[in-house]
Amino acid sequence: MEKPMSDLSFRGMCLLLKIRDWVRPRGEILKEVKIESGFHILDFGCGPGSYSIVAAKLVGPTGKVYSLDVHPLAIERVHSLSSKSGLKNIETIHSDCATGLESGSVDVVLLTDIFHMLKNRSSVLTEAHRVLKPAGILAFSDHHMKENEILSKVPSGGLFKLSRKGKRIYIFAKQ
Repeated sequence: MEKPMSDLSFRGMCLLLKIRDWVRPRGEILKEVKIESGFHILDFGCGPGSYSIVAAKLVGPTGKVYSLDVHPLAIERVHSLSSKSGLKNIETIHSDCATGLESGSVDVVLLTDIFHMLKNRSSVLTEAHRVLKPAGILAFSDHHMKENEILSKVPSGGLFKLSRKGKRIYIFAKQ
């Protein structure tokens, strides 16, 4: 398992992300993904849960959000936020890659603002591909990477191809 950032760094990141979410709500970005009620979503590298909470509301009680992160404070924060919001459709996974989910069980994998930090990029993409349903999508965003990097690194293993590009997110289909 990758070593998570320090607790102090994580708390600092959470503060910055609160400001980011206030300026640009995560719901605006998730609109581009076209999430439907009943979807199963994996939020890979969920951090403090900004996307997970919004996604859980979008998928409704018949859907499910799996929030995966290597940092224990991220898992605690998602538990706390989901409890405060009364959301019972979020399950946390403490891991840097392995999800433990069944193959072909997820409609959308969210890989947002984390790819640049990963040491095991190919393993993460392989796991995302494995858990996605045949028509599932990888919703990708990383403001630390340039478009040419994203378009070369995500599909480089032959697992994904660009399906469409939104204003703030890239949608990749399984190959």
